[in-house]
Amino acid sequence: MRTTIGYTVESIGYVVGAQGLVGFASRTFFGTEWGWLHKVVDLPPAAHLGLVAVGLALVAVGVRTRKAPPRREAA
Repeated sequence: MRTTIGYTVESIGYVVGAQGLVGFASRTFFGTEWGWLHKVVDLPPAAHLGLVAVGLALVAVGVRTRKAPPRREAA
């Protein structure tokens, strides 16, 4: 179960981080809207950087949960 949760959280982190990075780059450097996040909510570029940070945190938590050593059962 821990492995499944780790992979799920990590996958969500990649999607959130990618949307934040794409949203920031598109608005800052090109003046356009890329990705699907702008169809849901209108965020300023600084908030997109916050999404990148949230995505990185979710990836880190997912990897840590996934790599947790198995617990030993008492004999």
